[in-house]
Formats: sequence, structure tokens, C-alpha cells
Amino acid sequence: MTDNSLLDILQLIMTDGIGPVTFYEYVKYTGSVQDALELAKRKKSLCPRELAEAELIGAKNKNVQIIAYCDEKYPKRLLELNDAPPIIYTLGNYDLLNNTPSIAIVGARNASIAGRKMASHLAYDLTLNGVTVISGMARGIDGAAHKGALYANEQKGTTIAVVGTGVDEIYPKENEELYEQICKQGLIVSEFAMGTKAQISNFPRRNRIISALSDGVVVVEASLHSGSLITARLALEQGKDIFAVPGSPTENRAAGPNQLIKEGAILTESSSDILNVLSMQSTRQIKKVKTAELSLDKPQNNVNIPSQQKTDIEPEKKDDNLLNLISYEGVDIDELLRICGLNQAEFFLQLTELEFTGKIERQVGNKVAKIK
Repeated sequence: MTDNSLLDILQLIMTDGIGPVTFYEYVKYTGSVQDALELAKRKKSLCPRELAEAELIGAKNKNVQIIAYCDEKYPKRLLELNDAPPIIYTLGNYDLLNNTPSIAIVGARNASIAGRKMASHLAYDLTLNGVTVISGMARGIDGAAHKGALYANEQKGTTIAVVGTGVDEIYPKENEELYEQICKQGLIVSEFAMGTKAQISNFPRRNRIISALSDGVVVVEASLHSGSLITARLALEQGKDIFAVPGSPTENRAAGPNQLIKEGAILTESSSDILNVLSMQSTRQIKKVKTAELSLDKPQNNVNIPSQQKTDIEPEKKDDNLLNLISYEGVDIDELLRICGLNQAEFFLQLTELEFTGKIERQVGNKVAKIK
């Protein structure tokens, strides 16, 4: 991919109000990233080209590889997400992105000693057996899993850390040595721009990437409201296997895994419980994803592009019902999807058409509002 093509993608995704879903809808609607930029320029305050250029230069200076959704190096499993990051930042061995099989190990930050040992042992054994271990480099279970994987194969094991900051930011600071070791032996991955500091809202977002990159998710310790259970739920929606390490019913950190087991997760006492399932699932196919077919330069046959000039986009009246559900004060997009009765693809297409024609605007906090 040329730098200019990558800069086009960077400029569009770095524009305020354009997230992954909106990015793909713009490209699908117009047929190319270049046309999407022109449309965004008319509808929004487009991110200055200079900022995109600075982002690319900053990444290169720190040996960070930026991989776009249309690049052959982009992980196929990640493209299964309807909100797959248009770009990901990688630091380390990006060839690990498409390694199979792979297992995510997640759990509590305030993990017990027994929990950390379990996570470390599982990661060590899985790595010895050719399974790539993925986690989020948080303190507790995440850190223990990464360390176990790195220690395998005569301390030359690999692992993938998906972080909720920029790949050039170390969080938490106590994991600095672990961070350096993963950079040397494994891979740091993020969808967030260089220099992005830790923010609470970013960590749930990165969980979907952890689950998407894996063939299954292991939950070692987690409360009922833990982010680790969010990762497990996301993995379940993605058709992945869920593994859970049981614990004492009197221990709060065991409540999450125990509940998952009640709901059908695979009770996991050792790595063999995971390896047996992976062996049975070795013929699993990666489904074809529409977003992977989008072109940078020209429309594809499967893209529904209006026949009129792009400067005179006039959507059909079918979006009127959706517009009636949107208030001037703003409504949460997820809540709107729940109550509108549309399937997800049609919902986002109509939402984008309303935005294109100036009937609604995006607000902070994942909201849209009718324009007076």
C-alpha cells in the first residue's frame, strides 16, 4: 500500500465524528476512500492532511507499522467485525496477527495468586503446543498470561497484547518490563492513535479485538460485572469457544467464570481442556466479510451506489420512520437500533443517509440528534 492511500484512510478515520462503522458506510456509499473524503469534507470539519502525515511519520519513527483494513497483512478474523478498525497500529512481529490457533486469556486485575498461576500455566502450556496467547496487558490475569507465554519455548515464546492506549504508551507503568519483552518477542496491537493515554472508555472497545483475533476466550477470574465477561460475551456473539476456570462459590472473583460454566462455557482445569477443543475445531472456516471487499480506488459491484451525482445525494423516503425516532436533544445509537425494528445493516445505511442529507448530526457519547 502506498503512503498516499494510507494517508487517505488515516485522514478519514481521524476526522471527528467518524468511527469504524461510519467509515465503512461512507466508503460503501461513495465507492472509494477518496470519494468518501470529499463527502466528509462537505459534511464535517475534515481532519487536516498535515495531522495524518504527522501520525504516519510519528509511527515510522517509532518502528510502528500501521496496517489498513484492505492490506493483505490485516488479520482476516478481525474483518469479521462490522466495526473492525479501519487501521491498526502494531509494534513487534505483525506476522503473529494471522497465527492460528490462538486463545485469549482474560480475567481480574486484582487476581489472586492462585489465579495468576493458573493463567501463567495455561499460557505456558498453550504456547508450547503452538497456540498463540492473546491478552490485554492489564495487571493481574492479563500480565500473568503474557509472562507465561513469553517464558515458554526456552523463554522465546510469543504473545499478542491488545492495548487500550496507543502502542507507544505503557499502561500500567508497572508493566514496563513486560511491554519491552513483548515488543521483542511478540506483538503490541492497538486501534488508537499514537500517544493515546489510558481512558476508561477505550478498554471495553479493545475487548472486541481481543475476542475477534482469538479462536476462543478463557476467563480465569472475574466478577459478574467484569470487563472480562464482556470479552466472553463478544466472543460468544462471534461464534468463538468460551472456556472458564471454576472457583469457590464463596469467592467473588469466581462468580464470573462459574456463571459462564452454568451457561454452557467449557469447564477448564488444564490446558488439555482447551487443546482438545481446538483439535476438534481445526477445520473451522473464516467467513467472507463484506468490508474486506471495499476498494480504495473504485466502486465494487456489490456496493449500492446511487445513480445520481454524488453531490446531489437524495435518499429514499424509507428513512422517515427512523428520523421520527430521533429527537433534537439526541438519542443513543445503540438504543435507537434496539427500538427501530431494522436489521443492523439497514439501520446504519439509513442513519448514514440521514447524516449525508443534513437531517441529523452525530454527537459525543455515541449519540445522534435531529438538526433544527
